[in-house]
Amino acid sequence: MQFESLFFEDYQIGDKRVTFGRTITETDFVVHAGHTGDFFPHHMDEQWCKTQPFGQRIAHGTMIFAIGIGLTASVINPEAFSKGYDRLRFVKPVFIGDTIHSQVTISEKSDAKKPDFGTVVEHVEIVNQHGQIVLVADHILLAKRKK
Repeated sequence: MQFESLFFEDYQIGDKRVTFGRTITETDFVVHAGHTGDFFPHHMDEQWCKTQPFGQRIAHGTMIFAIGIGLTASVINPEAFSKGYDRLRFVKPVFIGDTIHSQVTISEKSDAKKPDFGTVVEHVEIVNQHGQIVLVADHILLAKRKK
């Protein structure tokens, strides 16, 4: 893990970064179901899923969000902190054996309520091995301004 100090002024609209990939496993399904209590058959019942349109188990959307966002946490910026996420959408299903990675693009900058800070929005796209976007969200950061 590395630290990189980026202040509000350092973020440029259009700047991008891409993470490493992560293959989704059956263990991920089981662990996430245990953590959340979401044992719905869409995620856990292989035989039932064979009778459904996708023909196989689909990953929990919240799991893909957690893993995809976790992939973006390779750099810690001590000059900014997360205010949360907006416009989260599960776009396409993810299956056991799919490999996802995250693409982050700085999409907005604006003044914050506190004059020493600015708001930065990172548009996050989680993408599968076929180049298809499977999840999108906007990550809202509060970033310190340079003194």
